[in-house]
Amino acid sequence: MNDLLIRNATLVNEGRRWESDVLVKGGRIEKLASSIDAEATREIDAGGKLVLPGMIDDQVHFREPGLTHKGDIESESRAAVAGGITSFMEMPNTNPTTTSAERLAEKYALGSAKAWANYAFYMGATNDNIEEIKRLKLGQAAGVKVFMGASTGNMLVDNPATLDDIFRHAPGIVTTHCEDSPMIAANHAAAQEKYGDHIPITAHPEIRSEEACWKSSSFAVELAKRHGTRLHVLHLTTARELELFAPGPVEDKQITVEACVHHLFFDQTSYPEKGNFIKCNPAIKRPEDRQALIKAVAEGRIDAIATDHAPHTLAEKEVPYPRAAAGLPLVQDALCALLELVRRGELSLEMAVDRTSHNIARRYQVIDRGFLREGYWADLVIMDMENRRTVSRDQVLSRCGWSPFEGLTLGATVDTTVINGYVAYEQGQLTEQRAVQPIQFSES
Repeated sequence: MNDLLIRNATLVNEGRRWESDVLVKGGRIEKLASSIDAEATREIDAGGKLVLPGMIDDQVHFREPGLTHKGDIESESRAAVAGGITSFMEMPNTNPTTTSAERLAEKYALGSAKAWANYAFYMGATNDNIEEIKRLKLGQAAGVKVFMGASTGNMLVDNPATLDDIFRHAPGIVTTHCEDSPMIAANHAAAQEKYGDHIPITAHPEIRSEEACWKSSSFAVELAKRHGTRLHVLHLTTARELELFAPGPVEDKQITVEACVHHLFFDQTSYPEKGNFIKCNPAIKRPEDRQALIKAVAEGRIDAIATDHAPHTLAEKEVPYPRAAAGLPLVQDALCALLELVRRGELSLEMAVDRTSHNIARRYQVIDRGFLREGYWADLVIMDMENRRTVSRDQVLSRCGWSPFEGLTLGATVDTTVINGYVAYEQGQLTEQRAVQPIQFSES
């Protein structure tokens, strides 16, 4: 039985903060009240610590199948649970790619067997799988992922006619990675002309430039408006692109946008210290861009915050910049990094919860998750704001074995993670209680 009673908690949910007990029965929240007189198999005294809905990460790369030397669904989802992430949506650029109904079913089978958090998977768009996309039913996948000019092989979709077809026919949400590859190639050639074989990491935001982002994201927004597509633009990085998106409640929007934790936390001044360990695509850019992203989160122009967790081995990072892999392992530290921004006064706690849980559930029409509500699944995290944590390599659970936050002290510690009413992580240890489910999406 996964009956659980959490006492003396400070709940943060739907813009409010209040003292409450939480009673969980059969994996769901049965009661929220200031004092609950009930018995449960397990009791936890939160001692006034914060209880938040678990983070729903709508953008991760867990590298399975085909790239499992970097990580797999088991290793990376365990790291996610340690970071207070209770549900994840995983991307299709694996080997083989998740670009057919058959491959999608295989991914869900892997999730069922290996995930340690609730799971969903995207169908990927290619240059020639439009018939697969047309056959996809609402709720069968988290959405359709389109790499608009920034991927490799057949998942690089930059033909305008193909993109028009995808935006016209895709069911549910279309999510996009927006960078313009020809512009990036030209910028790289110019950097080679300037630096020869010794291009520095500091050139990365000029190569993966603001203009390359704008050209692609503005085209995506144009296509979505033309076809009435439910578009969600991933990992925005520039102040200029924010002009494309409106503030306001996510429920009222056809077109939404996400920022990632590392783009809110780091900026261009971090490259000399962090080097390739913050090399990612799209690139971390200017301090002015970071500040604009923070402001856009506050005003409701940025609707969601995710990780884009994308692990690479140390060997793939510890090479000269042009050959270094782009991507960062983030799931274990992302929520604590956001709470460091809360501690600094850059974001409010309620805002961080809204963008990492509530708005993901609203935008993707996730059923019965993303909120602390009676009747909803008990996916929650107890955060200790009095126990800050300095990130060290020996703590890293991701298979790659490193974190971009190493050496930094973050704003909180994950005390306990509860998934479907089971304690999955507690005081620095995974409990080996695995009780996960596929994420269910409304088909309306």
